[in-house]
Amino acid sequence: MSRTVRWCVLGVGLAGVAVVLGMAFGSMPDFGIDRHPYRDLAVAASVSHGTANVVSSVNFDQRGLDTLIEETILFGSVVAALALLRPSDEEHLHRPGGGRGPLEGTRAVGYLMLPLTLVVGIDVVLHGQVTPGGGFQGGIVLATGLHLLYVGGRYRSLERLRPIPLFEYTESAGVVVFAAVGLATLAGAGSFLANTLPYGTFGQLVSAGTVPLLNVAVGVAVGSGGVVLLAQFLQQLILVSTDEAERS
Repeated sequence: MSRTVRWCVLGVGLAGVAVVLGMAFGSMPDFGIDRHPYRDLAVAASVSHGTANVVSSVNFDQRGLDTLIEETILFGSVVAALALLRPSDEEHLHRPGGGRGPLEGTRAVGYLMLPLTLVVGIDVVLHGQVTPGGGFQGGIVLATGLHLLYVGGRYRSLERLRPIPLFEYTESAGVVVFAAVGLATLAGAGSFLANTLPYGTFGQLVSAGTVPLLNVAVGVAVGSGGVVLLAQFLQQLILVSTDEAERS
């Protein structure tokens, strides 16, 4: 494909996006008005399904398909990082040297914050339908909290705590469970990701129907994907050396 054709394709695409955005902006309510139709509809739907956290209701109930697409994009990003960061023919993996450990104060804070951060991450995931938070936020907390072991200790300790193949499987499992719930509701209720489970008691942990299940699935996928992604960057930084570096 010539440069001229590529520019023409890009121009057509940008023009289409500009037209769609212009139509969307033109249909938006005026700034400063007291009428918010989307807010009113979203809050009412959230309350009617026993979901105290409206954001989680939008993510996992009212617009669950969008969330599945976002989760799939994250999954694809992790797969792309794995493919791009794998050692090339000129690179080799080596064991890191002993080196100098962190300060005792840093080590103590890291070891103290590690279990606390993991507990907070689990709490954010499990209570996503009740309080602010959810699978995306809690998953990131879990992924980054696990790496406090690297901040407070050494890379070898982190390697023993997070076997990468296990996290690759759990990330895939989170995506599969999310999609499986959607297919099950499609077969049972005729609507993809329809909230068909009992709504429970509003404001309680066991409530909101399918929202807690999807929250956990996303938390597992996002947390595992974050661990795998950070592992590849750390491997590239610490374990990978080139032929030129070894000769020097």
